[in-house]
Amino acid sequence: MTDRQNLRVGIAGLGAVGLEVAKRLIAGVPGLALAGIAVRDADKTRRTLPQLGGIAIRPATALADDCDVVVECLPPALFREVAIAAIDKSRIFMPLSVAQLLENWDLVERARQKGARILPPTGALIGLDAVRAAAEGDIRSVKMITRKPPAGLEGAPYLVARKISLTDLTQPLKVFDGTAREGARGFPANVNVAAALSLAGIGPDRTQLEIWADPAITRNTHRIEVDADVARFSMTIEGIPSQNPRTGRIVPLSTVAALRALVSELKIGT
Repeated sequence: MTDRQNLRVGIAGLGAVGLEVAKRLIAGVPGLALAGIAVRDADKTRRTLPQLGGIAIRPATALADDCDVVVECLPPALFREVAIAAIDKSRIFMPLSVAQLLENWDLVERARQKGARILPPTGALIGLDAVRAAAEGDIRSVKMITRKPPAGLEGAPYLVARKISLTDLTQPLKVFDGTAREGARGFPANVNVAAALSLAGIGPDRTQLEIWADPAITRNTHRIEVDADVARFSMTIEGIPSQNPRTGRIVPLSTVAALRALVSELKIGT
């Protein structure tokens, strides 16, 4: 990478995922440079992450002004304006709130018109390469069964609207059974993995999703079952939750891996 400029990365949001991505970029990833961040409290961020040095802190919608890649790690409500800012400047937009992409599908056509790219990382999911490969043929069915500790689902709009309480749960409770689109809408901060799976395979309306609150587990567990003309396979991942119980510790590492793939001379997998 010595004969080319570093790819400039901007991170919108420094929560559990964004902070870890920022730390790893600051520590050094060949071909990548952290060029800007967007946070609500700049002073607090400087105290939390003194390694930032002279890295610019700016509004999330301004990151695309001089960053080649904008990584979105924000609450769902802020998704669209950051996405539009990156897309309209023909940047690479890397969303972590993949569920919001289903609710803002016009952004895909907008990216085509503007010459931008939308590249969600794999995140806490397993087997997206296999699903994408199978999708080149005929996939008959895809189902994902997600099990999380109750704290990882608390506050989801679907639960709030139906007055479903997970407090003092003593046994597993199935809280949702439907399509990936419906699940992403009802659990926008909890099952971005289901949205990513649906986009890799047969779409959000044919991908089936179950969500369980399970007080007996400590890890976010996702099982995928795929039936296609070329293969039948199932896969399970048990992710250790981060400081934010809604997301796993593997998510920031997946994001760094996705960024690294943009500049690496060798990329493994589809």
